[in-house]
Amino acid sequence: MEALSPQTLFTGRQVVSLPECASTNSEAQDLIHRNRATDGCVVITDKQTAGRGQRGNRWEAAPGENLTMSVVWRPAFLPVPDQFLLSQAVALAVHDWLVALLGPDPALRVKWPNDIFFGNRKLGGILIENTLSGTMIQHSVVGIGININQQDFGVTTATSLASLTGRAYALEPLASRLLECLERRYLQLRAGRLAAIRHDYRQVLYRYREAHIYEVDGRQISGEITDVDEAGRLALLTGGQIRYFDLKEIRYVI
Repeated sequence: MEALSPQTLFTGRQVVSLPECASTNSEAQDLIHRNRATDGCVVITDKQTAGRGQRGNRWEAAPGENLTMSVVWRPAFLPVPDQFLLSQAVALAVHDWLVALLGPDPALRVKWPNDIFFGNRKLGGILIENTLSGTMIQHSVVGIGININQQDFGVTTATSLASLTGRAYALEPLASRLLECLERRYLQLRAGRLAAIRHDYRQVLYRYREAHIYEVDGRQISGEITDVDEAGRLALLTGGQIRYFDLKEIRYVI
């Protein structure tokens, strides 16, 4: 991939571009351990052979057709109990970037905790791995995978920008603009505008205030997403009461 040129203060000022790697998150972690990663360092690759997703899933992407990158930040200002705010800020940044490309569309949503959906199909995913130091976050590695030009998928639940718009995209300008959106939301977080981040996240949340079916403990229940609490748990109104779920405790029925 050619050089990136984001208009940012620090995010993407150091770029490690790899033709191929197992996982950009793993490469970023290695740079941190070797004290080679600045705040805002970006690792980007054309071909990721063992990308990681939520719930231990693998992230599959055709070589050279999509964006697969990781950003290293040092959010030492963020207490450990508030770490889900970083996840919200990153998901909002990706959503901001897509709105600039696609225009505002009610089908474009963030599926809790931070998958990017268009309608009922997945457009991208985010995996954040935090290193803690006492009560604060020392390092965060923010892995982002977005389907851009790929049109053939092994599953019917995936989509891409090219599939949605019918056009092909140059990856480098898209990556640069994405880094700008990421830094903008990160600076909002760093400035302590936490209520704004939580509010904006609710407004783009997939299935927010809608009745749908979910699977809990092997059985299906009907519920309505009402919020996400400060710990990042999903709040579901079901059976006349609010119940809270961690990531592995509930599954969307799509």
